[in-house]
Amino acid sequence: MTAPAQRDTAAWQQADRRHHVHPFVDPAILKEKGPRVVKGAEGCYLIDSDGRRILDGMAGLWCVNVGYGRRELVEAARKQMEELPYYNTFFRSAPTTTIRLTERLSELAPGNLRHVFFSSSGSEANDTVVRLIRRYWDLKGRPEKTTFISRTYAYHGSTMAAASLGGFDAMHAVGGLPLPGFAHIMPPYWFVFAEEGETPDQLGMRAATALEAKIDELGPDKVAAFIGEPVQGAGGVIPPPAGYWAEVQRICRERDILLVADEVITGFGRTGRWFGSETFDIQPDVMTTAKGLSSGYCPISGVILSDPIFAALEDGGAIPHGYTYSGHPVSAAVALENLRIIEEEKLPERVRDDIGPYFHRRAAELRDHPLVGEVRGCGMLLAVELSPDRESRALFDPQGTVAALCHELCWEEGVVIRNMRDVMCAAPPLTISRAEVDELFEKFRGALDRTAAEAGRG
Repeated sequence: MTAPAQRDTAAWQQADRRHHVHPFVDPAILKEKGPRVVKGAEGCYLIDSDGRRILDGMAGLWCVNVGYGRRELVEAARKQMEELPYYNTFFRSAPTTTIRLTERLSELAPGNLRHVFFSSSGSEANDTVVRLIRRYWDLKGRPEKTTFISRTYAYHGSTMAAASLGGFDAMHAVGGLPLPGFAHIMPPYWFVFAEEGETPDQLGMRAATALEAKIDELGPDKVAAFIGEPVQGAGGVIPPPAGYWAEVQRICRERDILLVADEVITGFGRTGRWFGSETFDIQPDVMTTAKGLSSGYCPISGVILSDPIFAALEDGGAIPHGYTYSGHPVSAAVALENLRIIEEEKLPERVRDDIGPYFHRRAAELRDHPLVGEVRGCGMLLAVELSPDRESRALFDPQGTVAALCHELCWEEGVVIRNMRDVMCAAPPLTISRAEVDELFEKFRGALDRTAAEAGRG
């Protein structure tokens, strides 16, 4: 085996081609171009195997909220590894750091969300939601309430149940999904779904009414829960119009349907509050968290249950569900220190009052670009919808090729902006400076200009 220190970029890429199976990447592209090899990171920047610094406009995958290279998090992991590198939460056991993290999350979570079940990823957390909520209704004497309703372009993970919750045709095409017991409705996505003359708020009410219609179609006695991201993230950063969540909650409460907030992306400051549920006045029965919980430094996620949900589960005997790494002590220690940093540095307030508004002021300057159909977002979440004609809200045909080109050119310019369909999305670390925001948009505009020229849209 070649020693790592002696490998150049080509050698790393060749080893990757031989052995590494990538998620959500076409192997043919990897075979042709090779992977982008990342060797380090600092602050808001990645450092590739050629020593090039790239501004990470996606905070990894929506998760590195406190930025890269935080020594406090490294030290928290080191100390915990020395004291207790691993123990499980089966056998009536619990590491002390895991207990402390449950206390801290119960303090931070809104309303009566006070009981935490840990796993390692957002996918696992949402899988857990399906099992626990179905268990809840079974214990309540309503075993027929099993169906979950979600939205088109929702992303809730890539395991069998989580991908079934999600609303992506491409994911459903693999593995015979969605599984039985999952239904989908339209999202409050104005650019794509609005009818002639319909305002965003009107579209939001129509999207909420679609939930009501779907519940009535399936039968309220068959529906277990509605799950939604406060802001749809991987579906293209779709913020909710005014009144949308209030109407969704009214419908769920009147029909005895549980409400699940998927805060995997929106949690821990990204919308300008600790949780997106607080930003949009959502009172969920269950909340899922991951990503920003540890700023991606260690795998960890959590399902936070309200008092009534846990009370029913508590009376039902052993919960027949769990993971080897549920409540892993090292991940819990890193998460605790990460939450301390977020609170001490007032990152939610910074997003709400300072860097978030500045970020969106700079983003608004892209509206005059000939490729840009819409600019939207919330907090440190941004979508730039690409369109051949913004006035008619036209979509490119085929979809995805223009944004894929733009994504490649962003990397060449030195900034990571993610493409989804023909939407370019950004979610940088919450610690990003104004100068770095300026750099992000200067490089992004440069990539947009090059995309327009290469795609014949300039």
